[in-house]
Amino acid sequence: MLLLITDTSGKHGSVALARAGESAKPDEVSVIESVPLAGGTFSAQLVPQIAALLSRHGFSKTDIEAFVVVSGPGSFTGLRVGLAAIKALAEILHKPIVPVSLLEVVAVASRASGKLMAVLDAGRGELYAGEYQVAGDGAQLLQERLLAKDEFLATAKGLVVATPDETLARMLRDGGVQVPLPDAQMIARLGWHKLQANDIVTPDQLEANYIRRSDAEIFSRS
Repeated sequence: MLLLITDTSGKHGSVALARAGESAKPDEVSVIESVPLAGGTFSAQLVPQIAALLSRHGFSKTDIEAFVVVSGPGSFTGLRVGLAAIKALAEILHKPIVPVSLLEVVAVASRASGKLMAVLDAGRGELYAGEYQVAGDGAQLLQERLLAKDEFLATAKGLVVATPDETLARMLRDGGVQVPLPDAQMIARLGWHKLQANDIVTPDQLEANYIRRSDAEIFSRS
């Protein structure tokens, strides 16, 4: 099965092709190639890079059997651009979409078992935090929120915390598990697990998960 993996949630993004469900190893997924996307130009790069990636490996868009897309948290503009492109392609090709949270990628990458908190830097002195019940290759979301760093330190007491942020991991001492920055292989692995569980959406159902409100929302209520 050929999967297209996209991540436009951060300052920089990526698009990748992955192969999953080979007969000898039906539970495994491997990235064929991952291409970086420069921040600020996702709208101009994403579709041409997808076309070039498919062409380099002898595929056409009709060979894509499912889309795995990072749905958040992250950049408002980046996520809108990425999700709009995947919605359009999935609509045309009538293929399923697997939305993936970067926080869940971090939680699963910890290889922990049980309840933990996954944390990512949200900028502005704030953190994206998601509490999960982790089991094997998947995680059940309990709650997610935006926390100031001092709030996070108080909230994290007594919890195992997984984060790719080295500074945060050091601050937590014994309670911190540092994981790699989420990449295409990690996203593909979680996406394949979700696809096997039929955890999919249609183009109409695909939504960005920003966690943080936009500046327009904040100012309109002030």
